[in-house]
Amino acid sequence: MVDSGNSYGERVSRLVGWGHWFAFFNIIAAMLVGTRYISASPWPDTLFGQIYLLTSWVGHFGFLVFALYLLILFPLTFIIPSRKLFRLIAVCFATFGLTVLLIDTQAYQTINLHLSPVVWELLFGDESSPVSSDLQHLFIVLPPIFLAQLALSEWVWRKQRKLSHTHIGRPISALFFLCFISSHLIFIWADAYFYNPITVQKANFPLSYPMTAKSFMEKHGLLDREEYLQKLKDNEGSVDLVSYPLSEIEFNRRSENLNVLIVSINNLRSDMLSPDVMPVSYGFSLNNQNFLNHYSSSNDDFGVFGLMYGIPTSYASSIKSQGTPPLFLSTLRKQGYAFKLFSGDNFEDDLYRDTIFRNYPWVDISKNTDGTPSEIPISDNAAIERWQQSLISDGSEPWFSYIELTTVDSFDNYQPVKANLSPEQQFIAAYSAAASAADFEFGKILQTLVDQKLLDNTIVILTSNHGTEFNETKSRSWGSNTNYSQYQLKVPLVIHWPGKLAADYTHMTSHLDVPVTIMQDLSGVSTNAKNYSSGRNLFDERKRKWIIAGDTKELALITDNDTTVVDKFGNYSLYDRDYQKLDDKNPRLPILMQGFTELQRFYSKSQ
Repeated sequence: MVDSGNSYGERVSRLVGWGHWFAFFNIIAAMLVGTRYISASPWPDTLFGQIYLLTSWVGHFGFLVFALYLLILFPLTFIIPSRKLFRLIAVCFATFGLTVLLIDTQAYQTINLHLSPVVWELLFGDESSPVSSDLQHLFIVLPPIFLAQLALSEWVWRKQRKLSHTHIGRPISALFFLCFISSHLIFIWADAYFYNPITVQKANFPLSYPMTAKSFMEKHGLLDREEYLQKLKDNEGSVDLVSYPLSEIEFNRRSENLNVLIVSINNLRSDMLSPDVMPVSYGFSLNNQNFLNHYSSSNDDFGVFGLMYGIPTSYASSIKSQGTPPLFLSTLRKQGYAFKLFSGDNFEDDLYRDTIFRNYPWVDISKNTDGTPSEIPISDNAAIERWQQSLISDGSEPWFSYIELTTVDSFDNYQPVKANLSPEQQFIAAYSAAASAADFEFGKILQTLVDQKLLDNTIVILTSNHGTEFNETKSRSWGSNTNYSQYQLKVPLVIHWPGKLAADYTHMTSHLDVPVTIMQDLSGVSTNAKNYSSGRNLFDERKRKWIIAGDTKELALITDNDTTVVDKFGNYSLYDRDYQKLDDKNPRLPILMQGFTELQRFYSKSQ
């Protein structure tokens, strides 16, 4: 245990000095590796954001490495005063730390997540995955890092006295400390005042937990609570800028000038299109293009966001803050289309008013055409009547029309009169009765097109925003917005497209495919669909690996055999086709990576 004739105190003192310098050079090494996080993150477009990025880079890695030294190696200095053994342990620890940091940078660049037990299991659980193989190759750097740490250990030991005489230790320590404190103070201010170029950097580095102090600032008069709450409301969802589309839209031919009518029967599951429940819609599906394996992009009302924009729901808050309209609607507007937008609940959902139709005049059915209050109650029937009136007074230009039917949303109004039904049977019976009522309303829309001789030059799309579950998953799930089973995601999609033959399509399709199909087959867009959508043409029957659904908190990737649900922290669950959890299997990493990429692809590269 004794290396020389020096006393115990002298040996410990020298090992402490050596440890400080060894930690310093490892801070520099960690900062160099940490530049990979900076290269993988959007570069701030403001000077203050750039200053914060550099300050937090220096401060965070300086604190992280030195904290690990103080917590682990420093106590061992007093327990293992043998310089050779202590230095070997320090070298092994530093080698392990830098290797893990290098793997974390690769994970961050690949799937935009830092290492955690769940992410580690995901990355290395499937050895056949090419991504897993690439990550495992990083372990090849272990020997070189270990040898470099050995050389650094010996060099610092030999040069320790000379390094101490340079008197740069304290200024450097002060710099790291100042950067660490400054970065947290800056973030406290940015968080309180919604300074986006800084707050978006919250998760750039591993084990980064920037401080917030809104209560402290309010207590000391540095923050006005009412003003903060108002800013919170004004900035809700304003997080990242979205580049939509990613490139300029180009055309290879003129638009066909067909009218476009989208009818959304809200809350309608796909199997309701039966001759018993919805005979009109069922007959419509037999004579047109019927997509039997179609999924909404969300299990809630935001399914219509994917239907209109062609990108995942996770972009909705940014799209709203930017005021960006659906691309296919703006394309139709440039091509001279008139717009007729109607809703059975007068577009009660803010999603329509504040986002989708924000730049388009929708018809307020609570008022007459002269602006006076209407005596007709707001209903699907009132919306259809106003739409019929708009056709009569229509000009010669092509039109786009959206009709939202909300009868099925209010299926409680259709409770059966039969006695001795269980609550479950009552639920299903009322729902089916509401679907039949909505089918009758859809029949009036079709008949109007026939009467006006418009069916031969109008694309008619019948679909829904999301499905409804009757507890088929045996998880006490009734309705929607509780899971990502096929019962809550699978919806009808029937298209009447003049010139296209009637057919049943069984390949997987998504709401995200609808804008692409209209852009390509109607408007003559030649730009690659990947530049403006996460979908593809509905009539492309090639097998696809997955379709995407979800909201701002969760991602669901649906394949033919299973569904993977991942939250924003990287925690995942795998389910079979019947949405029964598979605890003994891991999701396929390439599919998961592609899904994560799709959720980031349209965000601007600068903030």
